[in-house]
Amino acid sequence: MSLAIHPIRTEGDYRAALARVDALMNAEPGTPDGDHLDVLVTLIEAYEARHWPIPAPDPIEAIRVRMEQRNLHPRDLEPMIGSRGRVSEVLSRKRQLTLPMIRRLAKELDLPADVLIQETQGIPARGRDAA
Repeated sequence: MSLAIHPIRTEGDYRAALARVDALMNAEPGTPDGDHLDVLVTLIEAYEARHWPIPAPDPIEAIRVRMEQRNLHPRDLEPMIGSRGRVSEVLSRKRQLTLPMIRRLAKELDLPADVLIQETQGIPARGRDAA
């Protein structure tokens, strides 16, 4: 079987690729069908990333989700953020995360640093004029 692979440019191409992936789902890895499946999945992922990008989550929401997943309380963040007051300010969006906080949170909570670096909703960026 030859691989008839081409870029996914249109919604029709996308739907056809999804249908082909569905037909190949049980293909054995390392076989021609398995290779075809791998290539199609890569093309589909690229198309989806271009047309329906998923924005990075808000840093504070990411921290809160991780806290919930690990059954952590604000006091558990004190070694990573600082005093109880500072933790409260960060979680209530009154204080931005600093680079040292980001490093510690990324390591201890196993969160990607690029998520924590995003601007936090509701906190004005430093240096911006208040209008």
